[in-house]
Amino acid sequence: MKKLRSVNIEIALTHLLSRKRQTIVAALGVTIGIAMYIFMNSLVKGSNRYSDNAVFKTTPHIRIYKEDEMSKPLKNDTSQNTTTVIINPKISNISKNLINPVKLLGDIKKQKDVTSATLLVNTNIFYNNGKSQLNGSALGMNIMEGNAMFDIQSTMVDGQLQTLLNTPNGIIIGVGIASKLSLKMYDNLSVISSIGVIKLMKVVGIFKSSNAATDKSKSYMNLTAAQQLQGQGPSFVTDIYVDIKDPEEAPAYGIVLHGLTGYTAEDWQSANELFVAGKKIRTIMFACISWAILLVAGFGIYNIMNMTISQKLNDIAILKATGFPGGDVVRIFVLEALIMGLLGTCMGLLLSSVSINLLSHVYIGADIGYFPIQFEPSVTFQGIGVGMLVTLFAGYIPARKAAKVDPIEIFRK
Repeated sequence: MKKLRSVNIEIALTHLLSRKRQTIVAALGVTIGIAMYIFMNSLVKGSNRYSDNAVFKTTPHIRIYKEDEMSKPLKNDTSQNTTTVIINPKISNISKNLINPVKLLGDIKKQKDVTSATLLVNTNIFYNNGKSQLNGSALGMNIMEGNAMFDIQSTMVDGQLQTLLNTPNGIIIGVGIASKLSLKMYDNLSVISSIGVIKLMKVVGIFKSSNAATDKSKSYMNLTAAQQLQGQGPSFVTDIYVDIKDPEEAPAYGIVLHGLTGYTAEDWQSANELFVAGKKIRTIMFACISWAILLVAGFGIYNIMNMTISQKLNDIAILKATGFPGGDVVRIFVLEALIMGLLGTCMGLLLSSVSINLLSHVYIGADIGYFPIQFEPSVTFQGIGVGMLVTLFAGYIPARKAAKVDPIEIFRK
């Protein structure tokens, strides 16, 4: 049996070496297919990772808050003889304060998949500096808990987060606000809330995110400062931000947190539906392109194997006449295809590595920096598996044709 296997290998290698040009062409087809598959899937994975990180710098995995309610009819008559009419329904004037937020936060942090959670007061404000005025929003929070969730420190261009903890009236503003209002570190800034409360604050930090709109409107302050701008006490909290281990599980986990708290639990996918749709389109598009390239490489091997079998009919007939069963004939030609596929895969890995390395050193600029691509081990193993699978089928189909050759008919011709 071992001798027969070695003979099969020797025959396969003889076929490959006797037509080196065809072997190289087939291997190059696989090379390009594998390289493009790994390159394009690494590209889309890197782009998605960068996009997700950009979103998660300002958006939690799950946001817990009190949903607005529309005003209802004063008279709720369900009889069929009367018609209930309400004119100009509006959002009910109810407090957005979460009841017993400290207990809710403790219960949330006990959940096994929760990595971080923090209390917030989200308030709309106006920034004033002299005659200049901008509208925006401020997040009141424990800045160190917020940093654990959003990595705020990595966006800071001036100042330290710790300074905000030591400055009760401190505020960290975006670079857009600083530019529009001509502000620099430790300047005073007048802030007016939506209910008319005025508070003089000191700039203790300036950040720059990946979103220009955010930089021109958003700021961070201590939780107590935001509560004062709302004219509320220390128990006033409008939101709880939650991060979990796997962001993709946020929709399912939001249902769990809704049942736990009784409040609306909005996952990041629902809050960014357009972004999620674009991400899916990008992933599907690149997957289709890379699969198409691999299939083209597979058809190349299929055509070459078909041509080889047509040219080697006499040899196949002799093999079968000397006692080689159809299974060994299949193994010979499948082995040839796998050798070409393996050779092409190795060269494809090398080509994709070089391409990814070169592109990762291309500087794009702005907030992105260098191109968001890196060598992805999971994509690499997936590419190897898919490439060899396509090669196997491309070799097996014509090999079955070779196994069915009738040596007597060939000898008659």
